[in-house]
Amino acid sequence: MARNAVGSQLEQGSRIAWKRMVMERGIASILFLSTFLSVLVTAGIVAVLLAEAITFFADVSVFEFITGTRWTPLFSSKQFGVLALVAGTTLTAVMAMVVALPLGLLSAIYLSEYAPNSVRKVVKPILEVLAGIPTVVYGYFALLFVTPILRSISGDIAVFNAMSASIVMGIMILPMVSSLSEDAMRSVPRNLREGAYALGSTKLEVSTLVVVPAALSGIVSAFILAVSRAIGETMIVTIAAGQNPTFTLNPFVPIETMTAYIVQVSQGDAPAGSIEYKTIFAVALLLFTITLLMNLLSQFVVSRFREEYE
Repeated sequence: MARNAVGSQLEQGSRIAWKRMVMERGIASILFLSTFLSVLVTAGIVAVLLAEAITFFADVSVFEFITGTRWTPLFSSKQFGVLALVAGTTLTAVMAMVVALPLGLLSAIYLSEYAPNSVRKVVKPILEVLAGIPTVVYGYFALLFVTPILRSISGDIAVFNAMSASIVMGIMILPMVSSLSEDAMRSVPRNLREGAYALGSTKLEVSTLVVVPAALSGIVSAFILAVSRAIGETMIVTIAAGQNPTFTLNPFVPIETMTAYIVQVSQGDAPAGSIEYKTIFAVALLLFTITLLMNLLSQFVVSRFREEYE
């Protein structure tokens, strides 16, 4: 009887172990397929961009594309200087960062170091609601609310301008900066704060001289990811910034970004296979390259300046 009982227990244990092994292998296979699918989609996107861009650069000089300042592929006198679009993209992204980075960092410091738990539980979700608003709503908010305010201050500001689009874009990416920076600050060990307080530091000194430097890698990574988000934004700049590809750094005049140009040509006015149609892929490839470099820079910053605590 005892031997039968022991044998039954061993058989039951082997069945459980076999089921667990099958389940673990199944989960691993699903995770592998998900990762492989993501890589495959990325590779497909890159392949399409490269294939179409190569045919474009067979007709247009790469040097002209990179260094030219006039972008008029839809006009009769065609010019393919993408710097006009790059200037518009850079202008709106930089001005959005001027809005988002200080406000986002200050919000993160408050939520991490000053706000009570009851306040943090209410304020942080409300702040993150901004990230869920459709960007087309932000675009019309910039055009119909922010622009009239700016024009009431100065009549020299055009109806479509980079300033209003940049301000609203900064508001849109503010939750990303605030949330990621606050998470980085809250991961700083408490003993660092307590040590600073023991030396007589004030809360402001602890926040700015201890916590922020200790969380610097996460904060900088949040900044870079926010910049990448601003560079890739489409609807706000399409609606509020205009469609005038001008090589300028004046925020009060209409400009055009790379994403806005892609939207403009994608509306169907350019015949498929034409040189105008192929400019979509050349601009998209440049935008993809810039975003990829920003993400690589973010990973480098995180790995280079990460603080490890025991």
